[in-house]
Amino acid sequence: MTPAAEATAKPSFKLNVKQKNWLVSAHVASGAIWFGTGLCLVIMGVKNVDAPNGDALYAINEICKFLDDFVIVPTATLSLVTGFFLSWFTNWGFVKHYWVMTKWVLTVSAIVFGTFWIGPWLNAMTSISATERLQALHNPLYMFNNQGIIWGGLAINVTLLVVIAVSLLKPWGRRFTDKPKKSPG
Repeated sequence: MTPAAEATAKPSFKLNVKQKNWLVSAHVASGAIWFGTGLCLVIMGVKNVDAPNGDALYAINEICKFLDDFVIVPTATLSLVTGFFLSWFTNWGFVKHYWVMTKWVLTVSAIVFGTFWIGPWLNAMTSISATERLQALHNPLYMFNNQGIIWGGLAINVTLLVVIAVSLLKPWGRRFTDKPKKSPG
């Protein structure tokens, strides 16, 4: 999208400084909660193989599923929505800056991976441990899913750390720059 096309696609409404700060605060808080909860899921995935009994293993999986469904999904969604509004209602735009584009690609990638892999793996682990209890640790599907949670969760958390760093450092400039006008003569 060219800068002119983006300018015409945007509403005339702009956020004032206070509104922008509140929206940035919600964006940062949702990302931080998403990251912290994701890190907890990875740690619980590492530790659940040490469960003392089947009830404890099932409880760990149920808690992980709960955290995914009721903390990670809403905060990832809120992060995406607040990022959308920050792009829409500020001068940052969607495609004006390389750092904003990078954040979009990484955030959407993390959400897609979490939705289509991490979530189903957690659901399967919870279901398996509900019926097999401690014997789930001998089930190859359960152990595959557990490894997926650990490594996939680490990948998402590293991605979120990169998003945080890009947000703070804004390492790349504007995508579109005005070309200097030639002077007559």
